[in-house]
Amino acid sequence: MAKFGKRSKERLSTCDNKLQKIFNEVIKYVDCSVLEGHRSGERQNKLYDEGKTKVRYPNGRHNSNPSRAVDVAPYPIDWDDRERFHLFAGFVIGIAQSMGIKLRWGGDWNMNFEVDDNKFDDFPHFELTKGE
Repeated sequence: MAKFGKRSKERLSTCDNKLQKIFNEVIKYVDCSVLEGHRSGERQNKLYDEGKTKVRYPNGRHNSNPSRAVDVAPYPIDWDDRERFHLFAGFVIGIAQSMGIKLRWGGDWNMNFEVDDNKFDDFPHFELTKGE
């Protein structure tokens, strides 16, 4: 069984309890790494300037404390393996739904189950929906 390393645990601990609950279940089945939870204003704006996010601080879901968003990737990370990110996201969303938690994924922003209509892909990104 896979388990989170020290850095992944630290990053996940900055997230909302619901996100922690989801990914502590996911790791039991799929090895993955938590890349980022809470994000500072300086980091948020740097990522915005680099075109890696569409919102400036404090408008990102990563900016709340605890964070309402988390970036998680299947391990080992292969940024070019889109299919693996899609498979991982489906698994994560299924786990969340089984817990009664609704997530939005950065590969399907409008949550219509179509991944080819995205204008901005952020495959590691998972966030709690507004109602959560």
